Amino acid sequence: MTAGTAGSVSAVPRARRDLAGSPFLEAARGRRPSRLPVWFMRQAGRSLPEYRALRTDNGMLEACLTPDLTCEITLQPVRRHGVDAAILFSDIVVPLYLAGIGVDIVPGTGPVVDAPVRTAADVEALPELAPEQVGRVAEAIGLLLPELGDTPLIGFAGAPFTLASYLIEGGPSRNHERTKALMRAEPQVWHALMAKLSRSTLTFLQQQAAAGVDALQLFDSWAGALSERDYREFVLPHSTAVLGALAGTGLPRIHFGVGTAELYGAMTEAGADVIGVDWRTPLDVAARRAGGAVPVQGNLDPAVLFAGQESIDADVARIAAEGARCPGHVFNLGHGVLPQTDPDVITRTIEAVHAQPTG
Repeated sequence: MTAGTAGSVSAVPRARRDLAGSPFLEAARGRRPSRLPVWFMRQAGRSLPEYRALRTDNGMLEACLTPDLTCEITLQPVRRHGVDAAILFSDIVVPLYLAGIGVDIVPGTGPVVDAPVRTAADVEALPELAPEQVGRVAEAIGLLLPELGDTPLIGFAGAPFTLASYLIEGGPSRNHERTKALMRAEPQVWHALMAKLSRSTLTFLQQQAAAGVDALQLFDSWAGALSERDYREFVLPHSTAVLGALAGTGLPRIHFGVGTAELYGAMTEAGADVIGVDWRTPLDVAARRAGGAVPVQGNLDPAVLFAGQESIDADVARIAAEGARCPGHVFNLGHGVLPQTDPDVITRTIEAVHAQPTG
């Protein structure tokens, strides 16, 4: 599958909405809002029957790049659950696809790359994302902003390491053996690939910022496969290139990975204003590992949403108490909503979060 024609996007940033008092933005900036804010990763889609109905005749990439569909899917959890932030419906491989790289999202498998990238010549031939190729995403953001009212919109992208892993392995990988082999055996090729991916990721996020999103999240889904030593040598400079260049936007920058408990300090050094925490590490412990100066986001285990309300309420209270000991706290799951999650349970969980004491 190859990218279609993309519309242009203005280089002039859209005027910011007045979101003074937004609990999400207040917490992301290290303040204590009037209520504990909550949104869930993968809240847009997956578990919602209204999402599945929309997706019946539309592939994943088509839904991500059809502005009215993207807008509607992004809005669905805001209407249903009353979350404190919306996250743009998209996928981490969208910028690769838009740049013209042969990639598709195969149901039951995930991203699959037509021609894996494994040599210097492959890296040299890899196209980079141009700003004008992000037009359909920017158009979706333009549709969303008036519909969202005072609900902030989070833009996002996959981090360079996670994108590199998909490109090198050709799809999802349990051990990332080809990725690690290239990283160690041919570091110059590795860094050239990561530099290209960093530029494309930055372009994707900059265009979202110009279109009017209110925060940005960088997902490094597979960074937990690395030691801190390897992360610092092979990944940190490139994530820093992305997050550091976004500092001038003034938007909160959230950095999240799975299984990254040993990396929180390094991931924060990359330029995170908020560090996302999976369910494996208590929030206050994670905050200390991140340096003790940035807010945290997380970290209810998505599987707990299947355990009954009493168990959910107990974990919500525990996590809220841990978050109260941190420089700031945005409640979230420790990863994404699982597809079979009961939407009514999600709504009740969000209500339980909002009922937590603050101050």
